[in-house]
Amino acid sequence: MSATRTRELARVLTLRDLVLIVVGTTIGSGIFTVPGAVLRQSGGDLGVALVVWVVGSVLALLGALTFGELGGMLPDAGGSYVYVREAFGPLPAFLLGWTLFLAINTGSTATLAVAFANYLGELVPLTPLTHKLAGVAMIAAVTAVNVRGVRQAASVQNWSTALKVGAILALAAAGLALGDGFHHPSTRAFAAPLTLGSLSAAGVALLGVLWAYEGWQNVTNSAGEAADPQRTFARGIGLGTTALVAIYLTANAGYVAAVGAAGVGASDRIAADAVRTLFGSGAARLVTLVILVSIFSAANGLALTGPRMYFAMARDGLFFRSLSEVHPRFGTPALAVAASALWATLLTLSGTFEQLFTYVVFASWMFAALAAASIFVLRRRRPDAPRPFRVPGYPMTPALFIAAAAAIVGNTIVARPVQALIGLAIVATGVPAYWVWRRRAGAAAGITPSR
Repeated sequence: MSATRTRELARVLTLRDLVLIVVGTTIGSGIFTVPGAVLRQSGGDLGVALVVWVVGSVLALLGALTFGELGGMLPDAGGSYVYVREAFGPLPAFLLGWTLFLAINTGSTATLAVAFANYLGELVPLTPLTHKLAGVAMIAAVTAVNVRGVRQAASVQNWSTALKVGAILALAAAGLALGDGFHHPSTRAFAAPLTLGSLSAAGVALLGVLWAYEGWQNVTNSAGEAADPQRTFARGIGLGTTALVAIYLTANAGYVAAVGAAGVGASDRIAADAVRTLFGSGAARLVTLVILVSIFSAANGLALTGPRMYFAMARDGLFFRSLSEVHPRFGTPALAVAASALWATLLTLSGTFEQLFTYVVFASWMFAALAAASIFVLRRRRPDAPRPFRVPGYPMTPALFIAAAAAIVGNTIVARPVQALIGLAIVATGVPAYWVWRRRAGAAAGITPSR
């Protein structure tokens, strides 16, 4: 067993893999549904909505550039966990990993599983039992792919991402070529006066955009499996996030062209409505198939990235030791993948993921800010460390991203204080868990903890 535990993860992920992991993990169902809510919250003003999408896109790019430097400097499995551990110590790093395992990553997987079953139910009739089983089956399929090999999982990610991106761009092209939505009387830009209320509404809309971008940073967990990471990692996360910006802005333009701004604002399933307008109701079912592929791809991306953080925690002696093992045949952190899937399945079946996820989703931005802040500490503490990529615009680039993330956290605390306090309490449950694992690690090493 000791020999198994010392095995390393193979570096098999290419630049193309990294780019498609960023794109495929981020694009779930959001771009098919979110644009309508963003336009409504922007007062129905297309110009304001466009600015909101651009601001959200810039923030994602600022974060990607910051994490690009960190990933090139510390190209290890675990991503943000490693950055926070090296900059701020093991306790905050553990709380990051603990919260992602307990609710954020596994809660995201459970959310995707339920969404998969919901959309599948539009194609075939499902009973309450088969609805739950469909979600569990998706998690099981993703788990099997990711246990059997990183290369296989990456190939599934690449093909499924290419399919859904191709479908999104084809729909956008059809809308721009066949639609006349930009000429509708309802399509207006910057028509409303700028007031404090309109700025506040735009801030709410920005949250929807940032939710659509949620997931681009997950690729940092896979840096330990990237081939030549000093050269490829920063390029991968940068190109992947840039591609997301182009895809999202193009999709929004296609939606407006197809149905007009009023049509986008009135829809919570804008992709299906755009297809229905352009090609008739029968074709709208094709969107459901694309969304199913998109959801599966996003879940596969989470399974390909998240368990690497738990693998790194276990290697530090701060999580179940068995999760640090590399499968002797498949070369994957198979037990870490399986443990994450098992917890996500339990959340799916119990339905508790909705409460957990709602309470702690803002914590993902808190930890993103902390991980980004690592760049300041590590630049000062390790000035001579190899940095094949240096974030342009330092220190403003990471500072702006951190400020935006902090604003999201602060807004959540002010707007939803009870939920925020419950969420912080859930994060805090990691403190006693940390001391338990630390004492176990010390005992296994023959060390008596000093406190």
